[in-house]
Amino acid sequence: MSQYTGKDAGEFIAEAEKIIEQAENKGAPLRLIGALAFHLHCPGYRHIHEKWGRVFTDTDFVARGEHQELIIEAYAELGYRDDEMITTLYGRDRLVFDNPETGMHSDIFFDKLDFCHVLQLRDRLDVDELTIPLAELFLEKMQIYQINEKDIVDTMMLIAEHPVGENDRETINAPVIAEVLAAEWGFWRTVTGNMEKLLDLNEKTDLFNAEEKKLIESRISEIHDHIDREPKPLAWKMRSKVGDRVKWYKDVDEL
Repeated sequence: MSQYTGKDAGEFIAEAEKIIEQAENKGAPLRLIGALAFHLHCPGYRHIHEKWGRVFTDTDFVARGEHQELIIEAYAELGYRDDEMITTLYGRDRLVFDNPETGMHSDIFFDKLDFCHVLQLRDRLDVDELTIPLAELFLEKMQIYQINEKDIVDTMMLIAEHPVGENDRETINAPVIAEVLAAEWGFWRTVTGNMEKLLDLNEKTDLFNAEEKKLIESRISEIHDHIDREPKPLAWKMRSKVGDRVKWYKDVDEL
């Protein structure tokens, strides 16, 4: 594992853009996820990351599974080496790269993020030029069952920075979120539970001023309204009757 612990987000963003361009030239789209994607989309709130001394240690992407070999070539041309054991064991779903010259580390997930819940992404990789769409960034964080404060704050930054609407143009596309959560009760349960945790932190934190906190509360309410209005299939309704008596999320192990 890379020991690189540079704090300059700009350096990581520049590296991410270089990797994306190299892969794109081969016809293999890569889209950034994780804290760096939030930093990139939230220029008005980067001071929060700076205040916390947020350390960026790698670049994480999602790509399409059929592009694996092209991605390995692109990384090799940039001086990276793939972790052969990870490639052998998990290559269908994930690749891990390290650059021995720079110490940079990079993870690639294929087609989806499969953690506490499965977030399908392959059909949405062309929406944004650098990252997965804002709706999926929201879901990436909110699907974490044992969510921590930094992940909640990243989500608050995203919500404070961007309006909620029904498109993807620097907008949190609420119908996309609602559709994903209508497909699986467990996903809905985790995300809506974390939205309550977000509202609770929003009341207590001093990271945002009163006006920003009011805006965050209003936008969470907008997202909730879309989720509530989305029709739920019979399977969702039947699972909801079982509720918390049966575990609805997966535990996530480190690689």
